[in-house]
Amino acid sequence: MSQSLTDTKVLIVVMTYPHPSRGYNELVCTGGITESGEWVRLYPVDYRYRPAHQKFKKFQWITVRLGPRGQGNDNRKESRKPNLDSITLVGEPLSTKNGWKERREIIDSMPCYTLNQLKSLYDSDRTSLGIVKPRKIINLEIREADEVDWKPEWQQLFLQKTLFGEEQKPLRKLPYSFHYVFECEDSEKPHTAMCIDWELGVLFLKESERLGSDEAAAQSVRAKFFDDICRPDKDTRFFKGTLFPYNTWLVLGLFWPPKAATEQPWLF
Repeated sequence: MSQSLTDTKVLIVVMTYPHPSRGYNELVCTGGITESGEWVRLYPVDYRYRPAHQKFKKFQWITVRLGPRGQGNDNRKESRKPNLDSITLVGEPLSTKNGWKERREIIDSMPCYTLNQLKSLYDSDRTSLGIVKPRKIINLEIREADEVDWKPEWQQLFLQKTLFGEEQKPLRKLPYSFHYVFECEDSEKPHTAMCIDWELGVLFLKESERLGSDEAAAQSVRAKFFDDICRPDKDTRFFKGTLFPYNTWLVLGLFWPPKAATEQPWLF
């Protein structure tokens, strides 16, 4: 008996840097918020291989048919398998005008947690997506990757698909990883979490090509994702999610509207 699909309207807020896949050319972990204010994880999504009319952007509404929870071995409460051919874009991405008003109306309505609170929720009901509003963002560490290229089995997979005439778009493995160091209201010591945001990866690749240097590109990423996004006059929050099948919390994306007038830091 086939499992029923549910038409769902979702505001996309999270897209991670792609990684190789055996069943698909590649996969992007995609997360969003439904009209009823619930988190959903759309997985798998082969984003770069979607036709142009299905290539959604962050903070754009889509409609998509979703399978029921509990499919496969992913028991996280938000995970839903999408029918990729059913993806339909709804309007333009929400604006950042007027202090990000359109976007804030959605994000401000969602609960914020500390990282410790999210970990407790995961233990109790497999909650694996949520928003963390750090008390203090201390640093964005740049670490050299353990391996400069994809592991041999992925490289062999790329070669096989190319030899058999399948479309294979270049996908570079980032030579660095980027890790936020931050504190929450209940932190006994700073937390560290890797950031795998799509936009971070794209920025690195563009800057590496423009500057001709991976090291310089990594510093450009830090200038944007720490010096700019984490400024004191920004109301910066992390979209957090777990890495399956482990309970490792990552920064999947960021939200950084300007602080409202009542939130502006005192200068004196």
